[in-house]
Amino acid sequence: MTTAEPLGAVRERVLAGLRQDIVAGRLRPGDRLVERELAERFAVSRVPVREAVRALVAEGFVLFETPRRAVVRRLTVKDVDELFELREALEVYAAGLAAERAERASLAGLAEVLERAAVATRALDAERITDLNSLFHERVLAMAGNSLLISVMEPVGGRLRWLTRRGEQWPRQLAEHRALYEAVASGDPAGARACALAHVRTNHRATVRELFGARPGGSRRDGGDGGDG
Repeated sequence: MTTAEPLGAVRERVLAGLRQDIVAGRLRPGDRLVERELAERFAVSRVPVREAVRALVAEGFVLFETPRRAVVRRLTVKDVDELFELREALEVYAAGLAAERAERASLAGLAEVLERAAVATRALDAERITDLNSLFHERVLAMAGNSLLISVMEPVGGRLRWLTRRGEQWPRQLAEHRALYEAVASGDPAGARACALAHVRTNHRATVRELFGARPGGSRRDGGDGGDG
């Protein structure tokens, strides 16, 4: 007799599938999430679908336009700015801690992630690149050795993957990740923080430009020109 899948596991399966669809662009901003259709797709009841949608609302991927109409969220410039402000504060701090605390085994693992990312970048494998770039940042965060910092960053990670899956950024991101790796591996906290700061700010400018074009009036909050350099 087949053992029934626990409700919590069903919810997590549906949540992971929908989150990945949004991150990968298969569900686009403004697309509606219809409980009946999703229940049929995942071969589940509507209860875990409803719970998964509510979780996506809490994570910032989805919003309720009405009490019965859930859609993939359309991000505003303010949404992106706030996300990158938080990322800047936390990732720069984490990079410095990683340079102080990283061990040989964890550095070897991080180097291996970079090699896999390079292969995926050459192949223009969007989903694989996004996964590996996220894994790189997760590994750096783990090296920082601060469990509270990890828990604070966790809900931010999915939204960052959503924003940073665009092709023109990939080679630049790989180069910046390599520079950050070198600083961490060298045990240089100041250098690691500088690399992380430059990476986040460059990614911020490029993301805003790709999503919205120039800011109103052509202004830039960080004073940059919006270039990738």
